[in-house]
Amino acid sequence: MDLRNLELFVHLSQSLHFGRTADAMAVSPSTLSRAIQRLEQEVGCELLMRDNRSVTLTPAGLQLQQFADGWLREWQHMRDQLKHNDSPLQGRLRLFCSVTASYFLLPDILARFRTRYPQLELRLETGDPALAIDKMLSEESDLAIAARPDALPAKLEFIRLQTVPLVFIAPRIPCLANELLQQEPADWSRIPVILPDQGVARKRTNQWFRNKAISPHVYAEVAGNEAIVGMVALGCGVALVPTAVIRHSPMADKIRQLDVTPDLKPFEVGVCLLKKRLDDPLIRAFRQIALQQANPESP
Repeated sequence: MDLRNLELFVHLSQSLHFGRTADAMAVSPSTLSRAIQRLEQEVGCELLMRDNRSVTLTPAGLQLQQFADGWLREWQHMRDQLKHNDSPLQGRLRLFCSVTASYFLLPDILARFRTRYPQLELRLETGDPALAIDKMLSEESDLAIAARPDALPAKLEFIRLQTVPLVFIAPRIPCLANELLQQEPADWSRIPVILPDQGVARKRTNQWFRNKAISPHVYAEVAGNEAIVGMVALGCGVALVPTAVIRHSPMADKIRQLDVTPDLKPFEVGVCLLKKRLDDPLIRAFRQIALQQANPESP
């Protein structure tokens, strides 16, 4: 049984999405399909039920998933033990973060990481920060830079790197949102609001409006803080974003921060890891760097 085919199957059994697994494992969809077909031929039964809309595991597929996941971890552990202790650490880690996080959080960590482990390969994927926790839980990423949710899943460890304030922003140009904001008092139920489509920022925005007993006028629901800042700058409405996004946005001079009450609970931004993988030498190495970043005075 081919080791690579098992790795592809295990990832697919967790993501249940051919496109996401093909992208995460750096193979073409056709290569992934052939690998699954070869596995099914070897075991002599169907492992996945697939149609145009969904992928699900068959009972045999679930059995193979449990076996393969444990076997692959045992193999990795044995391979690590067989290596000489003084051998350079090698391998690949998949890291997910937002575009903004790649500017203001990653450079220092990556500089330390690359200096200490020059032979380790790091594959960086950027995207909507609201997806970071799901990426970890589905094991599409080995590590993620994420905002800590109010209820952190028990499977995850979180290493806080920074606390980032959340603020409401508005356009600088004349627009409906500014006309309504200039009224005394401002009628927030009429002001167009651009919401994150999911994630911690969406929950904080919803909570703020609930606390004020306001039903917001939702102009749009958008994935990604960078896109939200751009829409605000164009005069589409107001939005809630982390201050770090503003500092690193090319549109920063086209927006302004609003003074609102009550104050908004800030983000805790840091590194997410799966607890069950803390013994993995690659994960352990990155975790050590992250802890040093979080606690600069530690050795």
